Amino acid sequence: MESQKSSTQDRELRVSRLFNAPVALVWEAWTQPEHIANWWGPDGFTCTITKMDMRPGGDWHLVLHGPDGTDYRNESVFSEIIPLEKIVYQHTSSPIFTATITFEAQGEQTLLQWHMLFQSREEFIQVVKTYKADEGLKQNVVKLDAYLKKMQ
Repeated sequence: MESQKSSTQDRELRVSRLFNAPVALVWEAWTQPEHIANWWGPDGFTCTITKMDMRPGGDWHLVLHGPDGTDYRNESVFSEIIPLEKIVYQHTSSPIFTATITFEAQGEQTLLQWHMLFQSREEFIQVVKTYKADEGLKQNVVKLDAYLKKMQ
């Protein structure tokens, strides 16, 4: 377990949420393009996934469509996939970061922990100020929660 006083805490975002859904359902919502496109992105955004190759070394390409009509292209590469447990990917388009998402079954519920580690403190601050990435991440898990309720 990583120490809370890690040397990277000034350049990372973390959010965790306990979903009232079994881990298999949360995993499905997170790993199937037809599902993830329904909840990914901040409030007011829609998402188009053009490629999602869920394997180490696989590419993930998506476009977030902003409410003002601006398109935000995102490219990532998966580096680790442990079915029903963990996803790690490198966001290779700007801003550069590594995301680690863990799924922990707790009976019929799932504890999801989402961690984003940015290359530098400066890039982290810029992303939070410019794109409000901290709020966007929280909105993502709220939207995922609502979507999971529809799936059940």
